[in-house]
Amino acid sequence: MTPSFEQVATAIAGRLAQLLAAQVSVLNEQGSIVAMSSPAETSVSLHAIHSQVDVKALQIPMHFAGQTGALLIAPSAQSEAISLRPAQMLVELMLSQVTAIAQPDQHELKNKFIHDLLRGSNVSEINLLREGQILGMDLTRPRAVILIDAADYILSTIALRELEPSAQILRRAQLVISSVVSFFHLPNDTICAYIGDGEIAVLKASSTQDLAAWTSRDDELKQVDASWANLIALKRAGAALLDRLRGETQTTINLGIGRYHPTLKGLASSYQDARAALSLGKRFSGQNQVHCLDGLGIAAFVGLSHERTKIDLAKYLLSPLDQESELLETLDVFFFENCCLSTTASRLSIHRNTLSYRLEKITSLTGLDPRRFDAAMQIRLALFLRSLHGDVNKLCKCTIADRWDQPHIGQTADETCRAAIHHRN
Repeated sequence: MTPSFEQVATAIAGRLAQLLAAQVSVLNEQGSIVAMSSPAETSVSLHAIHSQVDVKALQIPMHFAGQTGALLIAPSAQSEAISLRPAQMLVELMLSQVTAIAQPDQHELKNKFIHDLLRGSNVSEINLLREGQILGMDLTRPRAVILIDAADYILSTIALRELEPSAQILRRAQLVISSVVSFFHLPNDTICAYIGDGEIAVLKASSTQDLAAWTSRDDELKQVDASWANLIALKRAGAALLDRLRGETQTTINLGIGRYHPTLKGLASSYQDARAALSLGKRFSGQNQVHCLDGLGIAAFVGLSHERTKIDLAKYLLSPLDQESELLETLDVFFFENCCLSTTASRLSIHRNTLSYRLEKITSLTGLDPRRFDAAMQIRLALFLRSLHGDVNKLCKCTIADRWDQPHIGQTADETCRAAIHHRN
């Protein structure tokens, strides 16, 4: 909070009196005393002050917080003669120090602005863009959030003895930010802020051009919608940044990667993605890693509370199979048959080697091997989420009873009967 004219006047009067061994009074525009270095009546007029002080008293203009006043400096019998110019310079120095302290630091304003933006500001997008521009930030470019947990470094108990704890925290946070900006080369490309608790939020420009340095020609980017675009390149950039930060700080560092969400206010959604990935990733995948929703495995479907995010994740994981109806049918029957290769092949009327080929292709396309438990669980949950929310993915229409009562291809009537009897008993 900015101090008042009277508060500043009182502080300066007391300090000047000590430095100059003089009587100091401060008057406002009306000529009334608002501060003195020794007790006095505050209703005394400027004329009365002049009549009470020595003719050698100095009068120095004072301007602060839109108000104008004057300082009267009357040397005592014990003080040395006071020259006008040095006294003026001393007053100006004191005022500039007070003004600098009263005005919020640019970094502090920027940090608060981004902190509020990521938590869902109610301010209109036009006003957010304008305020960001005033603070020197270009928020018109598409951006995704990288959340850096550097608490072990920023909040370290190893004190820099020449600084207060709060100053030490800000200094270390700024060192991390400087390293991040240097890593991405262009300040406008990367907007960073310290948002508390040892965390740095990075608003990374995330268009294809912005991520060209981390994009491989062999990438087959899965783009179920724009929010997942360029995620592979963004994770590569995060991994390289993590290596750099760990090397510089020699401490535990974790990164959470958020998806790109359209519009400026979509940054709050990207932040939520990054925060969820960071929190769940540290718990289930360990430290010193880059955590992203699509790499959390089963934990994403169990740990995420936001239903829409889980649905989006399910669609994204299965998006490479959208045009592969045969593979989707194979998956469905595979799970229907409790992941048994022989019975799945029989029900599909294909050779077991053909089934293995299809499962390999599913693994290649999605990065998830349905023959492994965790991956199978992810695929199964993703299939259910898609079907529950209206996606037609040709799930098997067989009932549980069909599993036992209908013969498998190649199964004899006696075998079918024995299976049914066994099931009912």
